[in-house]
Amino acid sequence: MNNKELISELAYRLGYTHKDAAQLVTSMVHFMEEELQKDKVLDFEDFGTFEVKKKMERIMVNPATKQRLLLPPKLVLNFRPDRALKEKFKKTVDDE
Repeated sequence: MNNKELISELAYRLGYTHKDAAQLVTSMVHFMEEELQKDKVLDFEDFGTFEVKKKMERIMVNPATKQRLLLPPKLVLNFRPDRALKEKFKKTVDDE
C-alpha cells in the first residue's frame, strides 16, 4: 500500500474527503517526525513501538581491498511490533 492508497482507504472508512484524509496523514507523519527527533518513543497499543537508536561507530573491512574503514555513529529508526500483532500473523500462518 502506498500513500495514495492509504489516503483513499482512510477517506472511505472514515467518511472524510480525500483532502481531509491527506491532511490527517500528513499531520500524523509530521507529528511522528517531530516527536522522534526529540528522542521520544512512540508506542501504539496493539501495533508496535517506534524509537530512534544510536548505532555506535564500527570498523568495516572492504573485502576487495582489505582496507579498514571507520564508520561513524548514526541514528536509525527502529520499529518493534507489539506482541498482539505478532500473534495475529502467527495465527494466520498456522491456519494455512
